[in-house]
Amino acid sequence: MQTIGLIGGMSWESSAAYYEQLNLGVEKRLGGLASAKTVMTSVDFAEVTALQEAERWDDVAEILTAAGRAVEQAGADFLMLCTTTFHRVADQVEAAVDIPLLHLADVVAEAAKEHRLETVALLGTTFAMSRRFFTDRIASHGLKVITPYAEHHDAVNRIIYDELVHGKIDDSSRRTVIGQIERLWDEGAGGVILGCTELELLVKQSDVEVPIFGCTTLHVQAALDRALA
Repeated sequence: MQTIGLIGGMSWESSAAYYEQLNLGVEKRLGGLASAKTVMTSVDFAEVTALQEAERWDDVAEILTAAGRAVEQAGADFLMLCTTTFHRVADQVEAAVDIPLLHLADVVAEAAKEHRLETVALLGTTFAMSRRFFTDRIASHGLKVITPYAEHHDAVNRIIYDELVHGKIDDSSRRTVIGQIERLWDEGAGGVILGCTELELLVKQSDVEVPIFGCTTLHVQAALDRALA
């Protein structure tokens, strides 16, 4: 079994979901007392979010590349960023280490293609939806990517940052997100990517008819495939 390197803390709720799902996945695949071999370093979410909002991406990259090197030195065989938004600096992190980085956008794009989809939608933080770093990477796999209209970004962003990163699950917020998913389906999306780990805490496939692609779930499954190959 390979050792999975995790850069977490963005948010800790997201990191906890990664850790839990990786270990449950190994237990399911191998049985008995088997658990995942992992190395995790966790950054201060408040610090990197403040730098993100100030557009100080070189400083964000410095923090995350240092985290990546630490995980590599601790024995990781490959690296995962437990976040969508901070994949904005994934290329810098990957360039700073000598182990592969399992890029989240590549993973979700391949999952959408396995479902023979041509158009997918991304639902996540305002930053992830309004910038091109993540959607362009998905589109490079031959997919068309749409996002909600700008006037709907704040509602989803508020739910993520004011509620979900603090572990708060609210039924009215669930209805809001489901409404966005259904609107994206009406606009031509064959599936909707839950492009923020915390959204998977709120919405399940049983809540909607359109196929949804949970980033954490898919990222974890891809990591397990590699670690246990």
